[in-house]
Order: sequence, then C-alpha cells, then structure tokens
Amino acid sequence: MRDNNDVLIHEVGTRDGLQSIQTIFSTEGKMEWIRREAAAGVPQIQVGSFVPPKLLPQLADTAEVVRQSIAIPGLTVAALVPNLRGAENAMAAGVHQVGVVMSVSEAHNQANVRRSVQESLDEFEKIVAYRDAHPEYKDTVISGGMATAFGCTISGTVPVSDVMRIAEGLLARGADRLGVADTVGYANPRQVRDLFRELYETVGKDVPIGAHFHDTRGLGLANVSAALDAGIREFDSSLAGLGGCPYAPGASGNIVTEDLVFMLEAMGLVTGVDLDGLLEARAIMERQLNGEPVHGTYVMAGVPKGFVAASAA
Repeated sequence: MRDNNDVLIHEVGTRDGLQSIQTIFSTEGKMEWIRREAAAGVPQIQVGSFVPPKLLPQLADTAEVVRQSIAIPGLTVAALVPNLRGAENAMAAGVHQVGVVMSVSEAHNQANVRRSVQESLDEFEKIVAYRDAHPEYKDTVISGGMATAFGCTISGTVPVSDVMRIAEGLLARGADRLGVADTVGYANPRQVRDLFRELYETVGKDVPIGAHFHDTRGLGLANVSAALDAGIREFDSSLAGLGGCPYAPGASGNIVTEDLVFMLEAMGLVTGVDLDGLLEARAIMERQLNGEPVHGTYVMAGVPKGFVAASAA
C-alpha cells in the first residue's frame, strides 16, 4: 500500500478482464492502459497470468508486460499463477507479487486447475520452497488465493469451515498474504462480514487479507462495505467491470474500479487514486475493445455537486 492510503486498490482488469473477452490486446495497448492507470495513482496492478498461451492467448505476452511494468515507478506488479511452473516463470520475469490460485470448492478447483484442493496446497508449498531456495526472489510476495469462498456454481454452498481450513493451510505453508474471492457473485453483506470476522479470529489481525468481489447480482459494493466493517483494507477491482471466471458459468461482472474508488473516497477513505485519471485509463481501454460490454455508474453520472475526494482533501 502506498504511504498514507487507507485502502489499497488492486486492479485486476488486465488479467481477469482480458482473460474473459475475445479481443486480444496488443502489448502496446496493455501498456498504455497500465501506465495511465498507474499514473492515476493505482498502486498495484495484476498485469497478467502465467498460463499456457494455448489456454489463454489473451495473456500470452504476460512476461513482456511484466518486464515493462516493473519499470513504472511506485507500481507493485502482480501476476496470477496456477502451479509451480507458472510461479517459476513469474519470478523469473520479475513480478513483485505472485498470486497462486486455488478454489475452496473441490469441484471448482478440479474445473479450474485440474487437481484436488489438497494437491493445490501441496503445490503451493513447493512454490514457497522454490522462492525461499532462490535468494534473488526473497522479496517476492506469495499470495494464497481462495476462490469460491462464498459459494460455487457447481457445488452450491461452501462451508465456512473449509475456508478457515484452507486459510490455515496456506499460512502454514508460508503464504505472505491471503486473497478471498467471491468468484461467482454469491456473497451477501452479512455473509461477508461474518466470514471475514471469523477469518481474522482464525488467522490473526497481522495477516494481510484482500477481497475480490463480483457484482453478478448487484451486491458487489455492498459487500465491499461489509468487508470494510470487518477490517478489510485491500480490494480487487476491474476497470469498467471487465471480467469473470471462464470456468464458473454466469460469473460476470467484477466490481468497477471507478465506482469502488468513488465510493471509498466519498466515505472519507483515502485511496490515492485520481478519478479523472481512471476515466482516462478507461477510455484508453475501451478504444481497444471489439464490442465487449463495459459497466459502471460513476462514468455515466459524473461527480455530484460539492463532492471532494478524500485523497484531495
């Protein structure tokens, strides 16, 4: 988190958004987007994913995007990986934070990464061991991501006890932080508040925890508010609401970065992000789309009379 910010905004549109659409952005197009959003004050961007290009051709240039992005002053560059091979490639490229994806739901984990939850935990342990065995990667943050933490389109209800068990398993294997995702947009504010409070009781207040919400059923920002009540201060979002999960039917609609920043700033929480700069980044991104839908309300309604952003106060 950049100094003096109350909340960390983690842009994931350049990974989660792009992997879910047909348009393949050029490397130059991605970098124009990333540079403008970083200039707007977004402190952390997940610029891609290290997966086989044949699976996600939209992200085939991730290593080059990382190489260029780590040269942007003040930007924390993150990337998602599904396994040890992906993590090795991510570290070699120079990412600052490696997000290791796994699902709490057994069925979704099999669909997404083709292994059991236990096998994913074992793979996570290998990734941490690889980082620790290479001094040149000692500063690389390894984040343990827990997808489908609030529900699964395949299995339905996901027990909170499973979330706690996997969180403890990730930390025991060396996770530096945890990411909790409502991958399919099933969560409601009460559920969010209860889960995060129990998670803090389980793992302690010193563990950095981020939240990833979708607005699939219109509750994305309400869930952010509930997470704030529970103590969460790191949130994933996607410019113009691009993205979803290709292995979770109906899981469209990441929360919109512009709307999230507006809400937080209106609440008096400093994000360090300039809303006008975000809209400029959005325009850059939209010019490259090929008919894919975009979302957001702030972009349509504009600034309310008398509004003063907390970051500008």
